[in-house]
Amino acid sequence: MNGHSSQQHPLQPIFSAAATAAEVIGHINLTGKTAIVTGGYSGIGLETVRALHSAGAAVIVPARDTAKAEKSLAGLNGVAIEPLDLIDAASIDAFTERFLATGSPLHILVNSAGIMANPLTRDADGNESQFATNHLGHFRLVNKLWPALQQANGARVVSVASRGHRFSPMVFDDVNFIHREYDRWKAYGQSKTANVLFAVALDRRGKAENIRAFAVHPGTIADTGLAKHVAQEDLQRMGAIDAKGNAILDASRQMKNAAQGAATGVWCATSPQLAGIGGVYCENCNVSPVVTEEEFESWVSGAMGRLEGVAWYAVDEGNAERLWELSGRIPNFDKTNNR
Repeated sequence: MNGHSSQQHPLQPIFSAAATAAEVIGHINLTGKTAIVTGGYSGIGLETVRALHSAGAAVIVPARDTAKAEKSLAGLNGVAIEPLDLIDAASIDAFTERFLATGSPLHILVNSAGIMANPLTRDADGNESQFATNHLGHFRLVNKLWPALQQANGARVVSVASRGHRFSPMVFDDVNFIHREYDRWKAYGQSKTANVLFAVALDRRGKAENIRAFAVHPGTIADTGLAKHVAQEDLQRMGAIDAKGNAILDASRQMKNAAQGAATGVWCATSPQLAGIGGVYCENCNVSPVVTEEEFESWVSGAMGRLEGVAWYAVDEGNAERLWELSGRIPNFDKTNNR
């Protein structure tokens, strides 16, 4: 099953790289639709909630810090906040049971919560925390919410990945850094590769029931809490901030603010342009080209002169199935909920 989807190629663009979530949502009407946005109380997650809410959707924001979420979401009447910790299986199960008990269909699920480049920590089962939070928690969440996605008769699941997937493919023989030295950026890259592969495998399982999945690179957004484990000098060296600590904005290089960063995810969640499409990685409100193995080194170094694209290994169908099978073996996972 090696190879990637024939749909992984750019479409005729409608929006520019500088488009905001508000522009993308445009005249789309989500009245009567229900959306869940993890991480929906900061950064691009918050901008995503604002856009979906403005279009009339009933939005639920699962939050590890409900007090912070209430403060961030004040004024967005009708947005519901529910407790959820993505690194805690029991917390995920409790959240999904509460939602399913409402009988509501789930039309949009945006997996925006995540952590980046933190020191080595592990969940209760010994999984490395970036992989556990960014991928395994969302894997469990989606599988548990599957009946509500089916009920929507047309649902989209959007996973916020990153161009950082180029830092590492999936290292299937040592996902949790048991036998190799921990590298926080490789761990981050691996978790983001997992986000992309998850969309590939999820879409394959859902498309017959019109449940479509997407992975997105939002851009480099300095004004979020995601970079709290990254030193100022490192952010400056990466070109994300200037000498005074201000975010550098240049949409042509995918250096965006939060409103621009949320645009591609909102586009994937709502755009009629993506009807009949799924299992693809997107950026700048478009489907991305594939960066081949031959192109990879020059792409990473910047010698190719382009920043767009998804590494071949992150959309490989064989890798996607291998990750799904591995994820389904996490301790205490109810196999009846595993597609």
